[in-house]
Amino acid sequence: MKLRYRTISNTIGFVIFISLLSSCSIVKRVKSNEYLVTENVILEDGKKNNEERVNNIIIQKTNSGMQGMFKFPLKLHIYNLARPNIDSIIEANILSNPNKVRRKTNLLSKKQFDKYIDSKRNFNSWLKRTGEAPVIYNIDKTEKTASNLNKYYARRGWFNNEVDFEVNKDSNKIAKVAYKIVKHKPYLIDSITPFISSPAIDSLYNDFSKGSYLQKGDQFDEDNYERERERINTYLRNSGFYHFGQDYIRMVIDTIGTNNKVNTELIIADRSIRAEDSVIIRPFKIYKIKAINIFTDDNFDNRFKAISDTTTFKDYTLYSKNKLKFRPKALTDAVFMNKGDIYSDLARSRTSRYLNDLQMFRYPSIDYVENEEDSTLTANIYLEPRKKYTLNFDPEINQSNIQTIGFSFNTGLKIRNIFRGAETLELTAIAAIGASKDRSDDASAFFDINEYGGNIRLTLPRLFTPFNTDKIIPKYMSPNTVINLSATSQQNIGLDKQTLAGILGYNWFPSNTVSNTLDLFNVEFVKNLNTDNYFGVYTNSFDRLNDIARDIDYIDQNESLENPANNFDPADVFIDDVINGNTSLTPQDEDYVSVSNINERKDRLTENNLIFSSSYTYKINKRENIFDNDFSVFKWRIEFAGNLLTNFSKLIGSSKNDNDNYEIFGVAFSQYLKTEIDYVKYFDFGRHNIFAFRSYAGIAIPYGNSNSIPFAKSFFAGGPNDNRAWTAYNLGPGSSNNTDEFNEANFKIHLSAEQRFGLFGNLRGALFVDVGNIWNILDNVEDEDATFNGFKSLKDIAIGSGFGLRYDFDFFVLRFDVGFKTYDPAQEIDNRWFRDYNFRNAVYNIGINYPF
Repeated sequence: MKLRYRTISNTIGFVIFISLLSSCSIVKRVKSNEYLVTENVILEDGKKNNEERVNNIIIQKTNSGMQGMFKFPLKLHIYNLARPNIDSIIEANILSNPNKVRRKTNLLSKKQFDKYIDSKRNFNSWLKRTGEAPVIYNIDKTEKTASNLNKYYARRGWFNNEVDFEVNKDSNKIAKVAYKIVKHKPYLIDSITPFISSPAIDSLYNDFSKGSYLQKGDQFDEDNYERERERINTYLRNSGFYHFGQDYIRMVIDTIGTNNKVNTELIIADRSIRAEDSVIIRPFKIYKIKAINIFTDDNFDNRFKAISDTTTFKDYTLYSKNKLKFRPKALTDAVFMNKGDIYSDLARSRTSRYLNDLQMFRYPSIDYVENEEDSTLTANIYLEPRKKYTLNFDPEINQSNIQTIGFSFNTGLKIRNIFRGAETLELTAIAAIGASKDRSDDASAFFDINEYGGNIRLTLPRLFTPFNTDKIIPKYMSPNTVINLSATSQQNIGLDKQTLAGILGYNWFPSNTVSNTLDLFNVEFVKNLNTDNYFGVYTNSFDRLNDIARDIDYIDQNESLENPANNFDPADVFIDDVINGNTSLTPQDEDYVSVSNINERKDRLTENNLIFSSSYTYKINKRENIFDNDFSVFKWRIEFAGNLLTNFSKLIGSSKNDNDNYEIFGVAFSQYLKTEIDYVKYFDFGRHNIFAFRSYAGIAIPYGNSNSIPFAKSFFAGGPNDNRAWTAYNLGPGSSNNTDEFNEANFKIHLSAEQRFGLFGNLRGALFVDVGNIWNILDNVEDEDATFNGFKSLKDIAIGSGFGLRYDFDFFVLRFDVGFKTYDPAQEIDNRWFRDYNFRNAVYNIGINYPF
């Protein structure tokens, strides 16, 4: 209790200190005849407008951190710490006093003394560079902002708007600026009259006018006029008008005497052809593709070589200066233009995108040669093949919670165009050795941990299926097939295991924002090699068994359920005796339930797994680039496992084992349904202020041949990318207060909200709240505290909150987060809020990039 009060008092003291700092020194460097701008407000017809695009019009913004939810201008405070007359201060306090200079030079040295003086100047300069000078009110910038606001509202249809501003200055050298806008009645679009010079374009007007951004009755918006020009240009460029450009489109508006109506003239001029000393005006014509040529090995080394190999395939001609290395169809499938087609920008961009997606060529380019006499185009596609073989080698040195030091070697060979169909084959191998932290035998080798494995991945630039899928998934979606085979073996890592896996999957991309992945067959076999060492790995479970055995006098207080040389046979015997009723424990005893749960978990984590599944993933990512901070990402995944093997087993009349399960090669295969939904949304409020939100839900339901979910397919909570107030695998399930090393379950809910803000330079700050937990549902776990029993179980959702620092290195972000247990469902129901809300019980997370 004392610790809680001390923590609260320290927090209050810190808040008071920050408040005093922000109020006392904010105008420290503001001169007597100047005023610091602390607030800008836009009042639109008397109501405050918080829209970012409107507030960004303000030229003279306040210091960073001055406005918003948390008003603390850190950069301004840092700047205020700098001394404006540092040289005079150094001269007056040090250099002007010969005795002081003599003492310091005797104590240091002349060179060290000079460095000492320079360090004071450099530190003062650093404060100025890192900080932010106070924003002093400037009437010219205010008037310019008012003028820009007037133009902005006029562009949105309020042509008669009025903009004024009011500046409130007080005796504390503070200025607050309010911009007052009266919009008046908006102007509406009334008529659109086309004036199109070229007959070929005029004949298409009824078609391309249907999707117009300009509709009668809509409020005038200058942006819609620009969008309409872009839309018309795109339509005509995809309709054969090769020479057309957006500059040929003009919009002339008339608002004189129209009673707040806008009459619009759409003018599309003829083509202008510049000659040496004149301009020729001609109507636009539709161009068709006359021929398509593909130059397959166009590179610098071949620039002086003559064409030696010419191949005609369908309507395409392929030229090679060396022997053609690709099957013609592999290249022509990447081309979205055909002989006789009208010219289309869309076909050109799709061809360029597909050729890039093949990853076979460097910067593929497409040029068109005009044939003026018959209004046709010859398309020339130039390809520079990449190297056929690429070898990489990546050594690493690492350390973890199970090894003192480790070395890994990852090497890979990429072979392009292996079957002459633009396929890519990747061969990778990994080998790792390490020294464990808990070696029991000093005579054993120092590097007693090892892992090795290999992977084969073949990517085909098409869907590898026995039937034609072009109508369902056309080639402009860049479909590809992935066949992946991998094998790994681990020793002295957990229970030791060998893993074999294989995937046959398909990917296709309907647009730049949407992706689809179908893993038709995903087979994974996991064999545990050292199951006898279960209690050597899961020591918390073993300690619990020891405590129970001693409590019921099964063993003496100084004995253990372990034989010499880490033999845990006595622990297994004890479990059997409890389950079979050979001890004083009965099924109604809490200790009996604990032993039963430990036994169930041991059986599940030591059993071999055979997973034969199919899955589908749909993803929409609306982020345009890495600098876009106003976007959303939606992802949905569904997976079915075991259905095919179950039906096959029934068909051939396979027998079941003692647990009423079918087996394949002596292993009971898993059968379950698993689905996940993940949604992330970013809101960009400008000036590095970003609000990010994530919601996630997942459930895996065993049925048929399984009554539980394999460990590898279960959910966990906690960690640097989850609920940051708990370490990974340490939260849940439900309200159970488990001490297992790896807590997992088959149902999960997670929500996160994070406010990110700039501090100074590339340093960012964040405040976050993480909410969620895991539960067991519809499986063989019977512990009520760990199972989800409807909406009443939502009271066991854990809440973590905290703060973080992030440093942006441009190519990655280094993240440090501190999470506090705000609501802990593992505690008693009346003692869950802020039970361990202090730095001693906080969780410190270090991560790369943002958590979501």
